[in-house]
Amino acid sequence: MSESLWGYQPASGHTAGIDLSGYTVEATDGSIGKVDKHSDEAGSAYLLVDTGVWIFGKDVLLPAGTVRRIDTEDRKVYVDLTKEQVKDSPEFDRHQQTEDPGYHAQISAYYMAFRIM
Repeated sequence: MSESLWGYQPASGHTAGIDLSGYTVEATDGSIGKVDKHSDEAGSAYLLVDTGVWIFGKDVLLPAGTVRRIDTEDRKVYVDLTKEQVKDSPEFDRHQQTEDPGYHAQISAYYMAFRIM
């Protein structure tokens, strides 16, 4: 993963301005949902993923640094996480936490534990 979890990895294939909404999100062991919203903001880029019925409609916020690869032809985003790691991520409230620095710090601490060196 990149030095900052809140920026896309250089090899991910991310192009600023591409709308990732609706893309399927694939963990290392299967599909986890679809991108509902995303941000390309420097230092605060993320994907908001709607997991659907997989984990009872839970939304998860994934820092852009967890994205391994983006396939624009198949409309898929691949992340460097397992389904279990995503399922166990900190609870997310889309109405309060999308831009909350304290929540970003909590998310960073959680996902840094899975960082691949």
